[in-house]
Amino acid sequence: MNEIEQTRNPTGNSSNPPLEVHDLTVAYDQKPVLWDIDFELPEGSLTAIIGPNGAGKSTLVKAAMGLIPASSGYTLIYGKPLDKQRHRVAYVPQRESVDWNFPISVMDVVLMGRYPHLRLFQRPGRDDRDVALAALKEMGMEPYHKRQISQLSGGQQQRVFLARALAQDASIYLMDEPLAGVDAATEDVIFQKLKELRDGGKTVVVVHHDLQSVPDNFDRAMLLNLRMIACGPVSEIFTDENLQKTYGGRLNILSQMIEESRQQRFVRESES
Repeated sequence: MNEIEQTRNPTGNSSNPPLEVHDLTVAYDQKPVLWDIDFELPEGSLTAIIGPNGAGKSTLVKAAMGLIPASSGYTLIYGKPLDKQRHRVAYVPQRESVDWNFPISVMDVVLMGRYPHLRLFQRPGRDDRDVALAALKEMGMEPYHKRQISQLSGGQQQRVFLARALAQDASIYLMDEPLAGVDAATEDVIFQKLKELRDGGKTVVVVHHDLQSVPDNFDRAMLLNLRMIACGPVSEIFTDENLQKTYGGRLNILSQMIEESRQQRFVRESES
């Protein structure tokens, strides 16, 4: 593989997409909450999963990770079953799903990201701690590495969980609403880091709720409402028609907000 090919495909897996989900159906009490989901994502992409409350966005991420049982379907990571490639996938859960009162330090949380690189019963060493500290520094949280996780604000806790994912040095990052409830400064830091991961050849998938911020921050989107409404580049599938299919109703205010965001981006690009 020549130098240009390595730059375009840093993981060297050109023959298989990093993430494939096929025929995925999930049901609770025999009631489908996801139905026949199929998609493939290219390497070096930043994808938003969007849809109304109850559309199955978090369920999709958890089922793709094998964290909840699926009625049917399967996930492939670079063409191989998830169980053989799990170490290549980092997962950031919803902040609300974590017991933040558990007595654990910030450093110990981030060191969890190193476990996939360790042998059975092996403890993290100095190199692992250096990686964890570097990840905390990237997220602006290094000064808090000895702090108990329960003593942090919500935005700081979210930064720590992202640092844990960074410490894993995965190929694929699946994040369940990492921007929910964070302050503006943390939102900027997170978006910047997501883009850096994408630009570094990583594949990033984010359950996201703020439609207005999608065109400026994501290159791909999945529009989900129990079924896959559309999946592809934001410039192609993020349309009024698809949004109405996803959310229902006329969405006049929402459409106006998105159009204003696009116009503002066009003005900025013209001025640069």
